[in-house]
Amino acid sequence: MAVQQNKVSKSRRNNRRAHDGLTAANPGECPNCGELKRPHHVCVACGHYADREVVAMVEDVDLDDDAA
Repeated sequence: MAVQQNKVSKSRRNNRRAHDGLTAANPGECPNCGELKRPHHVCVACGHYADREVVAMVEDVDLDDDAA
């Protein structure tokens, strides 16, 4: 069983954890609407991905009154 020989100081412990911090996201602009979006993801504002619409947004869909 591993048992430490000497106390690990706060400075040495924190230096070891220096690279464990999270990095911020890298948002880019949507080429269609200009909103910020995550790279390689569908734009949540307009539903476009790679210059084509892949998700129909709620405003674009027409529903009949008796169908809904």
